[in-house]
Amino acid sequence: MSADLSSALLVAVLALPVLGALAVALLPAARDRQARVLATVIAALTLVVAVPLRWGTAESGWFGDGPPVAGPWALLDLPWVPALDLRFQLGVDSISYPLVVLTSLLTLLCCGYTIWRVPPGGPGRLLSALLLVIEFGILGTFLAFDLVLFFVFFEVVLLPMYAVIAVWGGTHYGPDSAEREPQRAAARKFALYTLFGSVLLLVGVLVLVTAAGTSSMIGFPRLDRGTQVFAFTLLLVAFAVKSPLWPLHTWLPDAHTQAPTVGSVILAGVLLKMGTYGLVRVGLGAAPQGAEVLSGALGVLAVAAILIGSLVCLAQTELKRLIAYSSVGHMGFVLLGIATMTATGIQAALLGNIAHGVITGLLFFLAGAVKDRAHTGSLDELGGLRENAPRLAGLLGFAAIASLGLPGLAGFWGEAFAVVASVQRGGGLWTTLGALAAFGGALTAAYLLRLLRRVTHGPASPAVSLLVPSWSVAGALSAAVTASQPGSGAGSDSGAEKPAVAGLPERLVPGWPTAAELLAWSPLVILALLLGVWPALVLSGTDAPINDLLEMVRP
Repeated sequence: MSADLSSALLVAVLALPVLGALAVALLPAARDRQARVLATVIAALTLVVAVPLRWGTAESGWFGDGPPVAGPWALLDLPWVPALDLRFQLGVDSISYPLVVLTSLLTLLCCGYTIWRVPPGGPGRLLSALLLVIEFGILGTFLAFDLVLFFVFFEVVLLPMYAVIAVWGGTHYGPDSAEREPQRAAARKFALYTLFGSVLLLVGVLVLVTAAGTSSMIGFPRLDRGTQVFAFTLLLVAFAVKSPLWPLHTWLPDAHTQAPTVGSVILAGVLLKMGTYGLVRVGLGAAPQGAEVLSGALGVLAVAAILIGSLVCLAQTELKRLIAYSSVGHMGFVLLGIATMTATGIQAALLGNIAHGVITGLLFFLAGAVKDRAHTGSLDELGGLRENAPRLAGLLGFAAIASLGLPGLAGFWGEAFAVVASVQRGGGLWTTLGALAAFGGALTAAYLLRLLRRVTHGPASPAVSLLVPSWSVAGALSAAVTASQPGSGAGSDSGAEKPAVAGLPERLVPGWPTAAELLAWSPLVILALLLGVWPALVLSGTDAPINDLLEMVRP
């Protein structure tokens, strides 16, 4: 592929979402559905443009089977702020490419999902437009090869995600503004934590740029050890907020619990990856010796996140909140891989990033489907899903098993090799951390199996009994009898409005997935299987850039 075509693709990947968001937002309210369709088309075009970036250079090959390439496959380098010697540098390599494709795919699935299902709270076209703006910010973060430009894109995501949670989140949509306070409080907490991290990130970036005399991450000069330690400390805390790393994770469960389904999918699927990607690209790339000094502390905190996240999940009684806390544990494995400062560990982190995005994105789609049907996410009010919604229960079981790291599915490789890398690092500390992380993996299996037992097994709860596997006469009569029994209405811990009692069709809820849901979920199911048997799909070509990063650790 020519350099001009590669540069054009880089520009198109960023231009399509931002221009599409503007076009969608400007459409009149009467054309709300057409606006959501347009947003889906724009997201599809973005994915179509993003995939060919793999052909950035002839040497890279489609699956990285060409000669090793350490630098970007494609690079756009233009003057940005000449007076400050800042450049508009965009590029893609084997570290960022899988995240670019994952971001484009999840945005497409979420925009397509909004065509048929828009949470109350605001116009659907504005929700779709915000999803495109979020995609623009996340893609820019993964493509930026300039430190200042990286920071700018990193911040673009804040306000749109705040609006998605505050406006379309929660389950209370009454005229009283107090009913919307839970999602607004969660959105404020998300914004305050993110702003705290952003301040530290800005200071860290300024320290690096001032000391190096350049903001370009390509060929970044080696700084003195003290500067690197100071800068990496700032970057570590900043990216720990976004990752999230214990104890800076407390914004995540609230945000996920209150966010709409599409917001949770984007938040867990790719937004958290901005933190772990930043640690690799900026932390290791600009301050590798600082990363080496603080690697032990990062490893300890990562294992603490694995154990604490898993133990909290064992005590959780709310579906989305449990999945949110599981992200703390899963991302702990990713951070442990980075902390080992080994090629195996960083590759495990890169694969764990993608696997978590695919599997947790699917889990939040499924959790949203369960809550939409049963009008509750409380595990105490769910049960018997496999009897009344067997297909939905089967998909939930598949996603949970993939999340617990069953060999042959996507969740296995990243977590297993993070433990292997920790043991290979050697020494009492790292061997102990590897053993504790392995124990955390066992706890992960325990809480996910507990989740399946509570939700899919046992007799159908009153909330689930309104779900019917078919519109047969027998199924309708059975649900009608259950609905007519005193105190058998679908309970909810959220106070959400239930379907009206009058009118049987309004009481029955189809238990099987709709066509729209299957379209949104199927790519994630396929990827969870594909990555489980073919991890080289993500890891191909990563040897050269990872070795380049680790080479700078040596004094």
